Amino acid sequence: MTEIAQDRLLIIDFGSQVTQLIARRLRELNVYCEIHPYQNVDNSFLAEFSPKAIILSGGPDSVTREGSPRAADDVFTLGVPVLGICYGQQTMMTQLGGKVESGHGTAEFGRAFVAPKNDGLEILDGWFVEGDEQVWMSHGDHVSEIAEGFDVYGTSPNAPFAITADLSRHFYAVQFHPEVHHTPKGAKLYENFVKLSGFKGNWTMGAYREKMIQAIRDQVGDKRVICGLSGGVDSSVAAVLIHEAIGDQLTCVFVDHGLLRKGEAEEVVTMFRDNYNMQLIHADEQELFLGELEGQSDPETKRKIIGKLFIDVFQKHADTIDGAEFLAQGTLYPDVIESVSFSGGPSVTIKSHHNVGGLPEKMGLKLVEPLRELFKDEVRALGRELGLPDSFIGRHPFPGPGLAIRCPGEITRPKLDILREADAVYIDQIRKHGLYDDIWQAFVAILPVRTVGVMGDGRTYDYACALRAVTSVDGMTADYYPFSHEFLGETATRIINEVEGINRVTYDITSKPPGTIEWE
Repeated sequence: MTEIAQDRLLIIDFGSQVTQLIARRLRELNVYCEIHPYQNVDNSFLAEFSPKAIILSGGPDSVTREGSPRAADDVFTLGVPVLGICYGQQTMMTQLGGKVESGHGTAEFGRAFVAPKNDGLEILDGWFVEGDEQVWMSHGDHVSEIAEGFDVYGTSPNAPFAITADLSRHFYAVQFHPEVHHTPKGAKLYENFVKLSGFKGNWTMGAYREKMIQAIRDQVGDKRVICGLSGGVDSSVAAVLIHEAIGDQLTCVFVDHGLLRKGEAEEVVTMFRDNYNMQLIHADEQELFLGELEGQSDPETKRKIIGKLFIDVFQKHADTIDGAEFLAQGTLYPDVIESVSFSGGPSVTIKSHHNVGGLPEKMGLKLVEPLRELFKDEVRALGRELGLPDSFIGRHPFPGPGLAIRCPGEITRPKLDILREADAVYIDQIRKHGLYDDIWQAFVAILPVRTVGVMGDGRTYDYACALRAVTSVDGMTADYYPFSHEFLGETATRIINEVEGINRVTYDITSKPPGTIEWE
C-alpha cells in the first residue's frame, strides 16, 4: 500500500501490556503514531521513519539486568522531544548517565499520589491544580540518580524522581503510566506532550479517506479486487472505501453458511447491492456447511470445518472473477502490532479464528488492506465519514463461525432456528431499553441440555438458553453487563412466551478472563 505522508510519533515498545493504550490516547488527540518493538528500532530505522517525537514505553524487564533492552542511541540525538514511561524513564536515565536501583523500597504498584516539585514544566499544564495527583504505578525498580541536565518535577513515596525533565533537550520522563484510566489526568499529559512537540492534530478520518482512496488507486491500477464481505464493521468499511476508490473493479463475495442471525443475509445483500450498487456474489452455501457440520460437537472441529469450507467456497466463487489480482482484507492495526510483537513468540491457541488469511498464498493474490493503520474506533469513525448507516457502524461484533459457536454440542437446523428467534427477541429487548450502545457484545447461546417445565398446566421438556452481554474496550478483557433484575425477568418471559422450544433462561455473569466472550 502506498505510504501516506503524515507527521508521525514513534512509540518504542519495551514489552508493556498497556503499550496499545498509549497509541489509543494519541489517536484520540488526532495524532498519527506507530508502535514498534525496541529490537526493530535501530539508527537506520529512525532515520527512515523520521519521527516528530518519540515515546519509550514501559516493560517487564529491569535495566539493572545485564543485557536488558535499551533504546537506540540516536533516539537521544535526533533533536526531537522524547517521553519515557516507567521502564522508558529508567532506560533513558541509565543511557544518559543516571542510575536505577532495585531492592527494598524501590517498588510501587497500583494507586499512588505524586506531589509537585518545582514549577514551569509545560507537559504538566493542568496538573496539581488542587494538590497531589493520583497516578498508577507498576515498577519494581526506581531512578535513584537523575542524569545530568534533568530536574525533578514530581515525587511519590517510592519514586523520588517520579517526574523528571531536561527542558533544553525536550526530554521528559515519568515513573507512572499516564495511559491507563487510573491516572485521571494522564490524557492531559499526553495532550501537553503532543502540543509541545508541534503536532497539528490533523490525523482525521476525513483526511485518511482522501489519501487512502488515492493510495488504493495507485496500488491497484486497472486490475480487479475481490473482497470477502461478512457484513461486519471491518469488512463493510473496507468494501465501501475500496468501492469509492475503484468502483466496478471491486467484487465482493458474501458467503452465507446458514449460521447467520435472523434476516442477516437479506440485510447485508440488500444494503450493498441497493445502496452502493456493488458487484456482489451472494454465495448461498447453507446446505454444504450444515451438511458437513452434522454430528459434530467438538468446538475446535466445528471451527476448523467452517474455516476450511469458507476458504474453499470463497475461492470457488473468486475463480469466476476474471483478472482478479488483489484480495481485500479488513486487517486492523492491533493485528499488525501483534504480528510484530515485543516478544515475537507464539501465543497459546485459545480457539481457532475463522478468516481468509490462507487465501493470498493459495490464490497468488496481493493484499489490499486499507484499514491496517486504524484501531476499531477509528474504523467506525471512517464508516461514518463514508456514510454507512448507524445500524452497521454500531453493530456488535459477530464471529466468523456465526451461530455455530453459540450452539454448544451438536448443531441441528431446529436448534439454529430456535436460537435465531431467541437472539432476535433478546436484541430487541436491549434496543427497546436503550442499552445497545452501552454493550460491547450481546447474544443468546442455546445449551445442549433440556429441562422440565410447566406451561399451560402441561409438562414441557425443552431447551435452556443463556443470555450473554459484556462490556469491553477491545474484546481482550470483558465484564458482564449489569442488567437489572427487572430487565432479565422481562426478557426471560418474552423468550419463553415467544420462542417455541425454550422453557428456561439463564444469564451468564462470567468475566473474561477466566471465560471467553463466546461460549465456544
